[in-house]
Amino acid sequence: MNAVAGLAVVVVALLHLGFLVLEMFLWTKPVGARVFGLPREVAAASAGLAANQGLYNGFLAAGLLWGLWLGGAAGFQVQLFFLGCVVVAGIFGALTAKRSILWVQALPGAVAAALVLAAHR
Repeated sequence: MNAVAGLAVVVVALLHLGFLVLEMFLWTKPVGARVFGLPREVAAASAGLAANQGLYNGFLAAGLLWGLWLGGAAGFQVQLFFLGCVVVAGIFGALTAKRSILWVQALPGAVAAALVLAAHR
């Protein structure tokens, strides 16, 4: 079960690295416009905010990978903390921005958290 939990944490970290790339580097590009459904003018006006948001997603990914690297009880606590942040951010995003964030961010985070908890019981 530890390997499955670790893989789930890696998947969530990779998702957040992908969000970082989309928000920091592709926000105003065609792929960013397609993913986020923003008109060119809105994307251009909000690019700085999106880059900031992308940076925070990078911090979430870094924290998850740090927790895996630490291992043991400390790594378990770090992973749960950052997965909790992912779930809360996903729920907040679903309520305030776009409902699909619940499925793309919060659900994978919650599944990974459940697997991490199960692996450490």
